[in-house]
Amino acid sequence: MPLLNILRFPDPRLRQHAAPVEVFDEELVALKNNMLETMYEAPGIGLAAVQVNVLLSMLVIDISEDKSEAICIINPELLEHDGLVKTDEGCLSVPAIYEPVKRFERIKIRAQDEKGEFFELEADGLLSVCIQHEMDHLEGKLFVDYLTEMKRRRIQKKMEKLLRETM
Repeated sequence: MPLLNILRFPDPRLRQHAAPVEVFDEELVALKNNMLETMYEAPGIGLAAVQVNVLLSMLVIDISEDKSEAICIINPELLEHDGLVKTDEGCLSVPAIYEPVKRFERIKIRAQDEKGEFFELEADGLLSVCIQHEMDHLEGKLFVDYLTEMKRRRIQKKMEKLLRETM
């Protein structure tokens, strides 16, 4: 399976909104598998389809140490949330940058799997943060949007410099 290209901040394509997945077929399963391979190779613990320039409401997550607990979340909807937690977040689209972000401590979502089956998932801790982070990508939002304007500009300049150096 080919590795997908992960878009990097400040690429404007990261600001696009994902469309709901309506067709659950072999192509969608292949996309899920390619996203997982890309995420593991990066290495990361979450990846939204928008980050690989696919405008579908789909994300993959695996917070396990041994890469054995992959979750595919399609068309997620936040049902409940509780508490707040502030943790350092990073992003495959903003490599090597980690900043504190406030998120809900516990969430409950409703979503579909790659077969189109609906499920509900309650999450807390790292899984909760990761789901919220990836769901933001589906709305064109990045974790840097939670930071001050000054921090966001600093990070953007750093990413633009990195891009110039790799060209």
